[in-house]
Amino acid sequence: MYINELGVSRVNAIRKTSGLHYGWVIVFVTFITLIVSAGVRSMPSILMLPFQDEFGWSRGGISSVISIGIFLYGLVGPFSASLLQKYGIRRVVVISLAVLGGSMAVTPLMTALWQFEILWGIVSGLATGMMANVLGVTVSSRWFVKSRGLVVGLLTASAATGQLLFLPLLAKITVDMGWRYAIYTAVIIILVVLAVVAIWMRNDPYDLGIAPYGGEEPVKPAPFQGNLFLAPLIALRSAMKNATFWLLAGTFFFCGFSTNGLIGTHFIPAGHDHGIPEVTAAGLLAFMGLFDLVGTTASGWLSDRFDSRKLLFWYYGLRGLSLLFLPFALGASPAMLIIFSVFYGLDWIATVPPTVKLASQEFGKEKAGMIFGWVVVAHQIGASTAAYTAGAMRDWLGSYTMPFVAAGLVCMFAALMAIRISKASTVASQAQA
Repeated sequence: MYINELGVSRVNAIRKTSGLHYGWVIVFVTFITLIVSAGVRSMPSILMLPFQDEFGWSRGGISSVISIGIFLYGLVGPFSASLLQKYGIRRVVVISLAVLGGSMAVTPLMTALWQFEILWGIVSGLATGMMANVLGVTVSSRWFVKSRGLVVGLLTASAATGQLLFLPLLAKITVDMGWRYAIYTAVIIILVVLAVVAIWMRNDPYDLGIAPYGGEEPVKPAPFQGNLFLAPLIALRSAMKNATFWLLAGTFFFCGFSTNGLIGTHFIPAGHDHGIPEVTAAGLLAFMGLFDLVGTTASGWLSDRFDSRKLLFWYYGLRGLSLLFLPFALGASPAMLIIFSVFYGLDWIATVPPTVKLASQEFGKEKAGMIFGWVVVAHQIGASTAAYTAGAMRDWLGSYTMPFVAAGLVCMFAALMAIRISKASTVASQAQA
């Protein structure tokens, strides 16, 4: 009760002294929450080599755990949307952070692969999935009438920023002090963010008696209707009759295949195969994150103004070219890897804002969270597939060249799929903007 009253007083202070719409405070709190969630999800890439050395687990075995975590991270998305609608953003995020912190706190005690699978494959996957892209979509749709694309782009970019902030730090701690200290550091950060969310987060502008940003008057949110678990399934059944859904889901499958499943999981081990130190490779991933923060935020701005189908065509096409270039860059000079990091980083998850825009216009505001959640499931299935198969192929072939080339080719195919999305969705999107 005290925390809630303290939060209300600070909300009122911000509104009175700065004139800042509280929606931007919500964006900031959501941003740092997603940063931490993304930072935790990226940790297995720096834990793979230490676990291989200490426990004797193969890369394929470790990759299978990461694959399960990525899959559940996506699968929980549609159900997260319904939970956020029914119980509110603050309560769901606080519980998710508490579960995530608890699973990480006991990680240093594990001694077997099946324990790693429970803690990181299942518990961490479900907890971080509650704080994924669906959270950003829910915040933007509730708190903003104007600048939704920009907000979605900014919150989506937080995933890359999480890598930017955490990977080099955690990699340095892992190398200098051991992976357990890196885990303890992450737990402390999670507890700090949990306190911030408990104090500052609010579920809806109506709770404060204000209109959404760009709106004219407060709007009472419609109560959640239906069953928490059936509603997402009903939304999926309806969406499956729509060709646009299949094209969005298909392109997002290849998006996940070519980003967090492949590069996010295997770039550091691939660099190690070419003599690149773990901390240096983590720094390159963080460098990609820096440029993705710029690229994805800019993508949100562009999706408010231009044909989202054409944006997706260029994003997937350029990403494909960068992945075809990666095997050459790894075997060449450091300058080539920096060029790859910039080029690939600008495009890492720039696909999210135009995909959200098309989904929202095709299926409507009320269903947008759940439908996009199912599109994200396809993304994570693709990521899960890449996380496991790339590790298995590395054990089999001795290098990552084939997975990188395959990812580049499927991105080219995704570009062709994007341009076939219904023109009606794009026209509606531009009219809305």
